[in-house]
Amino acid sequence: MGKNSSAILTIALIAASALSGADASPKALGKLLTFHAAFDGSMDARFGLGDKRIYTAASYKEQDAAKPGLDGTDVELARGAGRFGDALRFKKKNTKAIFFRAEKNVTYTPANWSGTVSFWLNLNPDQDLEPGFCDPIQVTDKAYNDSAIWVDFTKDDKPRHMRLGVFGDLKAWNPKNLASDANQDFLKRLVAVSKPPFERGKWTHIAISFSGLGGGKGWAKLYLDGQLQGTAENIGEPFAWNLARAALRLGVNYTGLFDDLAAFKNPLSDAEVRVLYGLKKGVAAIRK
Repeated sequence: MGKNSSAILTIALIAASALSGADASPKALGKLLTFHAAFDGSMDARFGLGDKRIYTAASYKEQDAAKPGLDGTDVELARGAGRFGDALRFKKKNTKAIFFRAEKNVTYTPANWSGTVSFWLNLNPDQDLEPGFCDPIQVTDKAYNDSAIWVDFTKDDKPRHMRLGVFGDLKAWNPKNLASDANQDFLKRLVAVSKPPFERGKWTHIAISFSGLGGGKGWAKLYLDGQLQGTAENIGEPFAWNLARAALRLGVNYTGLFDDLAAFKNPLSDAEVRVLYGLKKGVAAIRK
């Protein structure tokens, strides 16, 4: 190989590295942060571009009556039990609406919604969860199948699968209102992990990176412990939110520990997610 060819190859590798996010740094991630709830000494978020308070209502149908705090729930601040410091402990199946308001904390735009949501879980899904579906997180203003991003644990599989779901406006992707299990349009909007790496006493990192939702060619990726598990692609329907009701919903039917919830304004790359996963002090270390 000649000198010119070698130089061209070197330049190409540098450019490819930059495009892949291989030069990601904690400092760079800190500039993208829009929300962070560390659950250290407080249930409210420590950083947010919007409302930093956590809210509770009897159900999401009664969300308009929500009040700040976690009074009346079976959720507590578990001192020293977190991945980093304290954590939220869902002591038994949570049926209440527990959420942070998404407005400004999540950089939603109707025609090109992009970003990343990150958090940690500690549980054994097969032993700790009660029967039925469980969604540790939902980001929506309506329902799990209507302008929403979520991860869930399935109800019947053994071991329980973890899935990422990405759904735009319900009437656009499911005009006949078909049941989920019989609807291929539902199934193709999922990323399923048949043997997720969850164990009681072990913390597992979950990241959802997404781009272009509402713009006709959206996608979303699921990462577990820094490793890409799959991508939901060609999400073409609109994503229309009423921002006053949009929420980061926590622990729907969940039992277990939950820690270090964060949102970023960009879809993080593989390399950036690995940096996020490897932060020894969590997102607090990159927060301004």
